[in-house]
Amino acid sequence: MITTVLFRKLRDSIDNRLAFVSITAMLLAISFYCADSTAQSNSHNLLKQQPSGAVPYRTIEWVDLMPKDDLEALLNPPDYLDDIEDGSEQDRLNTQFKLAAPQAGDDRYQQALKSTRIMPEFDQQRIRIPGYIVPLEFGKNQLVTRFFLVPYFGACIHVPPPPPNQIIYGVYDKGFKLNHLQEAFWLTGLLRTTLTENDVATSAYTLQVADIKPYTE
Repeated sequence: MITTVLFRKLRDSIDNRLAFVSITAMLLAISFYCADSTAQSNSHNLLKQQPSGAVPYRTIEWVDLMPKDDLEALLNPPDYLDDIEDGSEQDRLNTQFKLAAPQAGDDRYQQALKSTRIMPEFDQQRIRIPGYIVPLEFGKNQLVTRFFLVPYFGACIHVPPPPPNQIIYGVYDKGFKLNHLQEAFWLTGLLRTTLTENDVATSAYTLQVADIKPYTE
């Protein structure tokens, strides 16, 4: 989970908020280039663990869910981001994202930051993916039943949310106990390409969760 580790370190050390957004894209790229070998290895292990006749879960990376031209746009931020003075009012994250709205029509970078474009081939696919939980609804005994799954700690809470195509809305009627927000998990389940919007964020995917386990390499 290389993206997650680097995100946590960089989030604590970077003062320039615009730089943080740009580095977000860089880390997504790192995950993209590492995806093939990791996914192949994990998928091989999963196939060995599946009972005979069972349909295996496919291990995927977050950038698998993002159209490649969205990723390309994030890797090539516009020059005007360099013109905003560090520490200025414009440099605040909330101001930056408000200013993004009127530019979204003709700015490919801002479009990618808010993209709800999905990869249709993942609809109705059984997948396995790592991530962090942002609780939305609780059932009995304060068990989390609805949540957003995000690729790095702090998303939707301490920093602005990732693009919608990098957020998964999780449905887990059984519920589970979340002790710490910084805990990472492996989730398996049936993925759908459905849009979910609320006051916290917007997600372009929904996962009907079958199982949640603590993250391990």
